[in-house]
Amino acid sequence: MMRILTGKRYFGEDLDASDIEEAKEFREIIKELVVFSDFIPAVGFGWLGFDPEKNIKSIGLRFDAFIQRRIDEHRNGKKIINSMIHHLLTLQQSEPQYYTDQIIKGLILDLLIGGTDTSGTTLEWTMSNLLNHPEIIKKARKELDIHIGQDRLVDESDIAKLPYLQNIVRETLRLHPVLPLLVPRSLSKDCIIGGYKLPQNTTLVVNAWAIHTDPNLWTDPLLFKPERFEKEGEANKLLAFGSGRRSCPGANMAQRTMSLTLALLIQCFEWKRTKEELIDMTEGNGMIVVQKKFQLEAMCRVRQLSTIKDIL
Repeated sequence: MMRILTGKRYFGEDLDASDIEEAKEFREIIKELVVFSDFIPAVGFGWLGFDPEKNIKSIGLRFDAFIQRRIDEHRNGKKIINSMIHHLLTLQQSEPQYYTDQIIKGLILDLLIGGTDTSGTTLEWTMSNLLNHPEIIKKARKELDIHIGQDRLVDESDIAKLPYLQNIVRETLRLHPVLPLLVPRSLSKDCIIGGYKLPQNTTLVVNAWAIHTDPNLWTDPLLFKPERFEKEGEANKLLAFGSGRRSCPGANMAQRTMSLTLALLIQCFEWKRTKEELIDMTEGNGMIVVQKKFQLEAMCRVRQLSTIKDIL
C-alpha cells in the first residue's frame, strides 16, 4: 500500500538501504495507531493512568510529520511518478483549494489504515474458499481464457470484462468482511434509527457481518456462492466499505486491486489443497480485522502456457 501511496517499500527483505530507518519509524507508528478502546471505550485503561485520547493525538502528530516529509520530498524534486502523492500534488497545482497538504495527508491516512491488512486478509479468505470449491476456480479461469486469452497477462483495464471474478471478491467481502463492525459513528443530533431513539453524541456501530448473513436478505447466507451477485441489485446490499458519503474512499481501488491480484493468481497458477481435508475456515479472534485462525497453506504450480512460463 505504501508503495502505491508514496512509491516506497517499508516491508520485505529487499528494502533500499537509505529507507531502513524510515521504514522502522513507519512500522512503529502503524503498530500503535489502532487501539481496541477506540471501538469500545469502556475497555480503556484510563483507570491505570493510560489516556487513549492523549495517546492517539501523539501518534497522529508523528504520522502527520512523517507523511509531510514524504510530500516535501516529492515537491522538492525527489519525484516518483507512479505514486499517489505525485498525482495529488499535480492536482494541487490546478485546484489548490481541494488538494491542500492537510487534505492529502488525510486521504493517505484513510487509505493506509483501511487498505493494508484488509486487502491481504480478504485475499487469504478468497483463496481459502476457492481451494474448498475448485469448480469455482475452473469457472473463473474459463472466463479469463475467453475474455483475456492465453497469450498475455490480465491487466487492470480487463477487470470490467470479468464479472464472475468480481463476484468472487464480492462474495468473500459478504461472507468474511474484514471489518465486521464498521467504523463507529458519533451522532451529531438526536435521531431515531430502527425505531430506537438515540440521543446526540451516541456512538453507533454497524454490524456488517450480521447484515451480510441475515437470512431475510440472502438465500443460503452461510454458503459461498458468487453466482448470487448475478442477480441485479444484490451488490447494493453489501456494506463491506460502508455506505453513503462516509463510505470508504478507497473502496474502488481496493476492489480493483484485489480483483487484479486474484485474476493473476488464477491465470498463472494451478492451485490445490495440501491435504484432502477442506481448508479450515475457523475465524481468529478480533474486532478490527478478522483473520483466519489458521494461516492458509496451499500448493501451486505454473500453468503450462508458453506466455506465462516465459514471464515467470
